[in-house]
Amino acid sequence: LADPVRRRILELLGPGEMASGEVVEAIGAEFGITQAAVSQHLKVLKESGLVAETRQGTRHYFAIAPEGIGELRAYLDGLWSDALAAFARHVESKR
Repeated sequence: LADPVRRRILELLGPGEMASGEVVEAIGAEFGITQAAVSQHLKVLKESGLVAETRQGTRHYFAIAPEGIGELRAYLDGLWSDALAAFARHVESKR
Protein backbone atom coordinates (compact mmCIF):
# COMPACT_ATOMS: atom_id res chain seq x y z
CA LEU A 1 0.00 0.00 0.00
CA ALA A 2 3.00 2.28 -0.06
CA ASP A 3 2.38 2.70 -3.78
CA PRO A 4 -0.13 5.46 -4.65
CA VAL A 5 -1.44 3.47 -7.64
CA ARG A 6 -2.40 0.57 -5.37
CA ARG A 7 -4.06 2.87 -2.87
CA ARG A 8 -6.05 4.48 -5.70
CA ILE A 9 -7.14 1.07 -7.00
CA LEU A 10 -8.49 0.22 -3.54
CA GLU A 11 -10.32 3.55 -3.46
CA LEU A 12 -11.89 2.81 -6.85
CA LEU A 13 -12.99 -0.64 -5.71
CA GLY A 14 -14.42 0.65 -2.43
CA PRO A 15 -17.96 1.22 -3.76
CA GLY A 16 -18.08 -2.18 -5.45
CA GLU A 17 -16.80 -4.59 -8.04
CA MET A 18 -15.27 -3.31 -11.29
CA ALA A 19 -14.27 -5.00 -14.51
CA SER A 20 -10.53 -5.06 -15.07
CA GLY A 21 -10.94 -2.90 -18.17
CA GLU A 22 -12.67 -0.22 -16.11
CA VAL A 23 -9.85 -0.26 -13.58
CA VAL A 24 -7.25 -0.07 -16.36
CA GLU A 25 -9.07 2.82 -18.02
CA ALA A 26 -9.41 4.84 -14.80
CA ILE A 27 -5.93 4.19 -13.43
CA GLY A 28 -4.20 4.43 -16.80
CA ALA A 29 -5.75 7.83 -17.45
CA GLU A 30 -5.03 9.12 -13.95
CA PHE A 31 -1.44 7.89 -13.65
CA GLY A 32 -0.43 7.58 -17.30
CA ILE A 33 0.52 3.91 -17.02
CA THR A 34 -0.06 0.95 -19.31
CA GLN A 35 -2.55 -1.88 -19.07
CA ALA A 36 0.30 -4.22 -18.17
CA ALA A 37 1.37 -1.99 -15.29
CA VAL A 38 -2.19 -1.77 -13.91
CA SER A 39 -2.50 -5.55 -14.23
CA GLN A 40 0.69 -5.98 -12.22
CA HIS A 41 -0.68 -3.74 -9.45
CA LEU A 42 -3.92 -5.74 -9.41
CA LYS A 43 -1.90 -8.95 -9.19
CA VAL A 44 0.04 -7.67 -6.16
CA LEU A 45 -3.18 -6.58 -4.43
CA LYS A 46 -4.76 -9.95 -5.18
CA GLU A 47 -1.73 -11.91 -3.92
CA SER A 48 -1.72 -9.83 -0.74
CA GLY A 49 -5.35 -10.78 -0.09
CA LEU A 50 -6.67 -7.21 -0.30
CA VAL A 51 -8.49 -7.74 -3.62
CA ALA A 52 -10.53 -10.67 -4.90
CA GLU A 53 -10.93 -11.62 -8.56
CA THR A 54 -13.87 -13.35 -10.19
CA ARG A 55 -14.20 -14.39 -13.81
CA GLN A 56 -17.26 -14.47 -16.00
CA GLY A 57 -16.33 -15.84 -19.39
CA THR A 58 -13.43 -13.78 -20.64
CA ARG A 59 -14.09 -10.88 -18.27
CA HIS A 60 -12.24 -10.39 -15.00
CA TYR A 61 -13.82 -8.50 -12.12
CA PHE A 62 -12.08 -7.15 -9.05
CA ALA A 63 -13.47 -6.20 -5.66
CA ILE A 64 -12.22 -5.43 -2.18
CA ALA A 65 -11.60 -8.63 -0.19
CA PRO A 66 -13.24 -7.83 3.17
CA GLU A 67 -11.30 -10.49 5.08
CA GLY A 68 -7.97 -9.13 3.79
CA ILE A 69 -8.93 -5.57 4.64
CA GLY A 70 -10.01 -6.78 8.09
CA GLU A 71 -6.62 -8.37 8.69
CA LEU A 72 -4.86 -5.20 7.52
CA ARG A 73 -7.00 -3.06 9.80
CA ALA A 74 -6.31 -5.29 12.80
CA TYR A 75 -2.59 -5.10 12.09
CA LEU A 76 -2.63 -1.30 11.75
CA ASP A 77 -4.78 -0.95 14.88
CA GLY A 78 -2.16 -2.97 16.76
CA LEU A 79 0.64 -0.75 15.47
CA TRP A 80 -1.32 2.36 16.41
CA SER A 81 -2.00 1.03 19.92
CA ASP A 82 1.68 0.22 20.38
CA ALA A 83 2.70 3.68 19.13
CA LEU A 84 0.26 5.41 21.49
CA ALA A 85 1.46 3.33 24.43
CA ALA A 86 5.09 4.18 23.60
CA PHE A 87 4.20 7.86 23.37
CA ALA A 88 2.42 7.72 26.74
CA ARG A 89 5.49 6.09 28.32
CA HIS A 90 7.69 8.78 26.79
CA VAL A 91 5.49 11.58 28.15
CA GLU A 92 5.41 10.01 31.59
CA SER A 93 9.19 9.65 31.64
CA LYS A 94 9.59 13.39 30.98
CA ARG A 95 7.51 14.41 34.00
